[in-house]
Amino acid sequence: MELYEVMRTAFSARDFTGDPVPDEVLVRILENARFAPSGGNRQGGHVIVVREAATKAAIGDLAVPAAKRYAAQVAAGESPWNTVAPPGVTAETIAATPAPAGLVKTYERAPVVLVVCVDLRVVASVDSELQRVGVISGASIYPLVWNIMLAARNEGYGGALTTMPIAEEPRLRSLLGIPDYVAVAAVLPIGRPVKQLTKLRRKRVSEFVVRERWGGEPLSD
Repeated sequence: MELYEVMRTAFSARDFTGDPVPDEVLVRILENARFAPSGGNRQGGHVIVVREAATKAAIGDLAVPAAKRYAAQVAAGESPWNTVAPPGVTAETIAATPAPAGLVKTYERAPVVLVVCVDLRVVASVDSELQRVGVISGASIYPLVWNIMLAARNEGYGGALTTMPIAEEPRLRSLLGIPDYVAVAAVLPIGRPVKQLTKLRRKRVSEFVVRERWGGEPLSD
């Protein structure tokens, strides 16, 4: 596929057909995705390929607590899991909120789940001393994550960049044998989408791009 077409049609797929994702396809996806940049070209990314049904189900179970809070906050009109405004919903409300199936069952439905990790020993977290949540470490792993998603789309497959199980990262580490110096960055259910979307809704360039400084003149599109 042409690059821009891949970029404009790589949507978050959570429902998959029964078609398998053969190892040779995965190798081709990762063979190309590995050229993603990382800080100092230290390439701290690691990928765990999960096919066993029991392990995929366990990953889905780990997504439940975060999904319940997500759903409870959305129902209350809040922006879920943001680090600026604390949640207004109570622990009791969160506990009583059902976890949306789309956020927890997609791992079981996917033929394969890729758990993408990063070795924190080789990441320059230059925002680690700022008084806010750290995001800079992601610069050394999310290019790889998104390259995987784009390559999967190019192969006729799809998936979703999910993070709900990572709220239970200690349990996820135990499940998969991940060492303490490694962070889980994304959990990617991959398969052939039941329906391929081609018209994605996104903000126009002029709605989020400005010139020179915050609040500057919009870059016209």
